[in-house]
Order: sequence, then C-alpha cells, then structure tokens
Amino acid sequence: MAYSQGYNPRPRIQIAAALPLGFTSGHELVDVWFQEPVEIAAAREALDSASPPGIHIIEIKETDLRSPALQTQVRAAEYTAIILEPVPDLNERIDRIRTADSLPRQRRGKNYDLRPLIEEIRRLEDNPEGPQTIQLRLMAQEGGTGRPEEVLLEMGISPSLARVERTQILFKE
Repeated sequence: MAYSQGYNPRPRIQIAAALPLGFTSGHELVDVWFQEPVEIAAAREALDSASPPGIHIIEIKETDLRSPALQTQVRAAEYTAIILEPVPDLNERIDRIRTADSLPRQRRGKNYDLRPLIEEIRRLEDNPEGPQTIQLRLMAQEGGTGRPEEVLLEMGISPSLARVERTQILFKE
C-alpha cells in the first residue's frame, strides 16, 4: 500500500462518503493506492483474509489515477431506517416532509434548509410482525449533505429509536 509523505505517514485511502456515527452500511466504496501494481485477485485475497467478520469485499476494480476522487462524484446516498417503536401517524409525518417548501434547521451554529437535501422519502411496506421502515434518498452536495438523523428529528422521531443503514451510494453521471 502507498503511504503519504511527511512526518506522520498514513495509508493513501479515500472513502467515497463518510458514514454518520452510529449507522451501519451495506455499501461502502473506497479508493486505495499501491506503491506498485498489484494483481486484483491477489489484492482481493489479501483483503478478504484481513477483513473482520461481517465485512465482505464484493468487487475490486482498477481505476485510472487521473480519475476524479470518489468524494467529488457522489450525488446522493440511500438509507433504510427501521423505526423501533411504533409511530401511529408515520404516513402523515412523511407527507409533511414531502410537501414542505422548506425545512429550516441548524447544524453547528449554521442555518440551512433540509428540504432540498431530501430527494426521496417513502414508507416501505410493513411486515405485520416487524417494525415500520422508511427509505430515504439524501443529496450529497458541496454546500450540504442530507443526514438521516436530521430527517428523523424533523419527523419527531429520536434517532436512538431507529436503526439506520446506508444501502447505496449514487454517483453523478
């Protein structure tokens, strides 16, 4: 693996999008630089053997070093939120978000509008024996990124009462 230069060298790795603290993911993408060319099969074998239980390498591709960084190509991310306690008026809360012209919020002392960062919000069909589930597609823009916990809070649902998993990262065309 290649390392950065300087006093405190670090592995040259870049993830496509930071995962919010406390959430899980079934879809992560990462760029890794090597000092010398590496055969993909050998890289996969080494990563598979070094990965902790539960982490599976799905695909490895070689990319052009001149390609734009993954972070600059991310357009949105999809999340599934499983609500751990029943919310009787969940459909109304989702409709309120969908029909809102603006959802003013504040993060780290800065005001922003959450509404344009929500590309899609919908309720998934409930399992009669299981919890309510919603799906979110949140924009990732240079000026702001939609965060699932902010959407839950806007709906009046504590993020601690939901299990949120990022299911997909979507790229610009």
